[in-house]
Amino acid sequence: MITSNSLADEIRARNLGIPFSGVTGKNNAITDVGGVKVGYSTIIKDDGKLKIGKGSIRTGVTAILPRGKKFSPVFSSIFSLNGNGDMTGSQWVEESGFLETPILITNTHSVGVVRDSTISWMIDNNLTSPLKDDLFWLLPVVTETWDGILNDINGMHVKKEHVYNALNSAKSGAIEEGNVGGGTGMKLFDFKGGTGTSSRILDKKDGGYTVGVLVQGNFGNRDDLIIAGIPVGKKINDFHSIYHGDKKKIKDAGSIIVVVATDAPLAPHQLDKIAKRVSLGLSRVGGVARNTSGEIFIAFSTANNGAFSRKDISTIKILPNDKLDPLYEATINATEEAIINAMFAAKKMVGRNGNTSFPIPKDKVKELLKEHNILLGY
Repeated sequence: MITSNSLADEIRARNLGIPFSGVTGKNNAITDVGGVKVGYSTIIKDDGKLKIGKGSIRTGVTAILPRGKKFSPVFSSIFSLNGNGDMTGSQWVEESGFLETPILITNTHSVGVVRDSTISWMIDNNLTSPLKDDLFWLLPVVTETWDGILNDINGMHVKKEHVYNALNSAKSGAIEEGNVGGGTGMKLFDFKGGTGTSSRILDKKDGGYTVGVLVQGNFGNRDDLIIAGIPVGKKINDFHSIYHGDKKKIKDAGSIIVVVATDAPLAPHQLDKIAKRVSLGLSRVGGVARNTSGEIFIAFSTANNGAFSRKDISTIKILPNDKLDPLYEATINATEEAIINAMFAAKKMVGRNGNTSFPIPKDKVKELLKEHNILLGY
């Protein structure tokens, strides 16, 4: 079953008056970067006791298309803060400086099928660049976080149809957050987590560029959580996840994937700098990058359309390095907000063996921030 959340039901962190820095785009989403489209397949099926191959199923696929449904490689770079995770195609991105495929995010054990299905989808839609005649290769960028607490992750429930649905449904404009796509079965700071997004618009004097971030968040201990500089996680002593297993084995487990898009004209070495700054946004919410957690970030620029060519010399524009600071700030701010948005949009989820993840109690967060005179409007 492929399901969808309703945007009308979502409450975002800014709705509570949390004072995030920076000016957002129209939708406060990665899709505020022109041309970027996002699609989801959300798979929720069956309840009760785990039966490998049958359920419970709480998983999905997220697809990010940098320039929509066409073969149009973009400058890109990748940074791994802690590498307990997988991102296929990353070696070629780093070697070539180009991202030639969509970016897809799923669960840890579904990377293979998502990669193979993405190749099929690109061939079916003629989204390839042959070297000569029909000689070509595709190295899709597919990455993951682990949803095995709520999902029958060993049941291999993500299929080709789900990958196609995520890619074909990709759209611009407002997008859903929380329990959607690859983020369906994920957790954050012992609350329900998942998919979150945010954006920033630079001041005109800094170029007026847009930076958008999308995260699939699945990391953090409760005590780590910081919102608007306040350690709220230490002060919320209820709503702990229900896990029918050895909690010691999963205490440090978790990961986050972050995708950064911008329309600023940046070369690959500058996008490497952007990807690294995601780490600072992660630290603002209490991210530690523990040993068994994977923090892998990819950044791309939609500028310089036409820079990719197999035979012609291309002329490109790039910003001076001295002009990058506002983009660094935008990346850090949007990453911080996207992670909090993922928690605020998430709903309670009961998964395999009755394991349960609860949403962050927004009223309690509001109360704690009011005590510190943090909330805007109070």
